[in-house]
Amino acid sequence: MINIKSTDNCTSCGIGLVEPGYSIFDCPNCGEAVIGRCKQCREHSTDYVCPKCGFKGP
Repeated sequence: MINIKSTDNCTSCGIGLVEPGYSIFDCPNCGEAVIGRCKQCREHSTDYVCPKCGFKGP
């Protein structure tokens, strides 16, 4: 069984993840939450906060 996690919005700014260049990954701390990053937030190293464990990343 394959478990595919996804999110529709950037965790940092909330914009929809529809433009090329976004990324989606599991929280590097807890691995339970899905973090979405739009291209702009990735390029500007905008902070994000995991909604499950509170981990803060660039």
